[in-house]
Amino acid sequence: MNGPVLVTDTGTDMDCVAAVADGAAFALAPSARNALERGRLAVEVLLDSGRAIYGVNTGFGRLATSVVDGGALSDLQRNLLLSHSCGTGPLLSRERVRVMLFLRVVSLARGRSGIRPCVVEHLVKLGNGPVYPAVPCQGSLGASGDLAPLSHMCLPLIGEGECITESGDPVSGAEALGILEMPALALAAKEGLALINGTQFMTALLSLALLEARALMDAADSAAALTLEALLGTDAALEQELLELRPHPGALESARRIREKLSGSEILQSHRDCEKVQDAYSLRCTPQVHGACRDALAYVKSVVDIELRSVTDNPLLMEDGRMVSGGNFHGQPLSMAADHLKTVSGVLGNISERRIERLLNPDLSNLPAFLAVNPGMHSGLMIAQYTAASLVSENKVLAHPSSVDSIPVSGNQEDHVSMGATAARHAAETVRNATHVLATEMVCAVQAHRLLSRGLMGEGNRETRRRVEMVFEAMDADRRFAADLEAVAELIRQGCLA
Repeated sequence: MNGPVLVTDTGTDMDCVAAVADGAAFALAPSARNALERGRLAVEVLLDSGRAIYGVNTGFGRLATSVVDGGALSDLQRNLLLSHSCGTGPLLSRERVRVMLFLRVVSLARGRSGIRPCVVEHLVKLGNGPVYPAVPCQGSLGASGDLAPLSHMCLPLIGEGECITESGDPVSGAEALGILEMPALALAAKEGLALINGTQFMTALLSLALLEARALMDAADSAAALTLEALLGTDAALEQELLELRPHPGALESARRIREKLSGSEILQSHRDCEKVQDAYSLRCTPQVHGACRDALAYVKSVVDIELRSVTDNPLLMEDGRMVSGGNFHGQPLSMAADHLKTVSGVLGNISERRIERLLNPDLSNLPAFLAVNPGMHSGLMIAQYTAASLVSENKVLAHPSSVDSIPVSGNQEDHVSMGATAARHAAETVRNATHVLATEMVCAVQAHRLLSRGLMGEGNRETRRRVEMVFEAMDADRRFAADLEAVAELIRQGCLA
């Protein structure tokens, strides 16, 4: 993408998220500045009215009925950030924090939160700068937005908290402002709440996991095609007419992709007249299994697309100048979508591990045991399956639906929460795990083809093999190959094995 990603007053999309994740800068468009100015003016009018307005001149949560004197409103907003910054767990990566900052700017830029343009400009500078906020990954219920992680993210704006430098060293929020040549902000009414009352932690993690999952989905079809050919399977179950008798879109698409990979295969032709009637489910039902995962990903994307265009603060300004309290911050849509993504990762990894077993088991593959050139003397790829099986089993635990859980907080005022942050974190983990499993299948399938002599591979499979072999050398003898597996996994994440 040439130039910075422009944040307008209409939201953003997955392409912009991907660009920011890859390091692109972002900036406010004139339309966003205008929307911010209009929104702040509306808040000032409401303040002049003297009415009690939640989050503007009152306490928060259970303390919503406590009206705060006008002279203390700045302290109220500062106290909010300080008291809510109590997350725990490992710190988020720079990539994730930058996407969080970007998405918070996107939501605020709609002008419905009533925050001053200068505060949003500070977020932009922080997001584009050489330091980034230290944000722990645990502590959000996904209910009143992602309060704890967003508070940690915004603390440096007021000279508090911690940041991480490009070299990975921690610095104080005040030191970070010095590096960025930015003054510490004195927050005005509503601004502390506007900074932290949103779904940007959930949305950032789910968006990034979805980007990886889409690459994983395409790679899964590529891996299945390699394995089907190596195991001398049949392409009969991929026929267009057959699939159209049960025309789920994902199944049709996965079958089409696998057929393309197998096009021109001499290996398939070499055993057309064999005695085998049909393949095992992990080969024969690939279009139906992968296809269901494709359709589920389409649902996840539809939810994320809406969230990227949404305002998730509370209360929010209406066109007529009223400020209305509601539940736009509640993470239930994202939580359920993240649970779907966990299922996708679990299923793709599960069926892939079964194909790995068929490649490594000589009773099923008619190839040397564990694809070793000299079985017995060498273990070949035997233990690679152990790791894959471990990750598949772990994904089954992580796939437990977070969205059906809830725990009341804030004196029972916030009595139903989404657990969307947990769902998003676990979704990202399951995608990473499944990516390693699919990388293992690709390595096993390529090694199997090295031991197979049946003519030319399918045209698409030849290209997949070429790319895998760029980072995976032939296994003529036992050696360390963990780095090879990780390199193939990285190719998957980058979309190189689609």
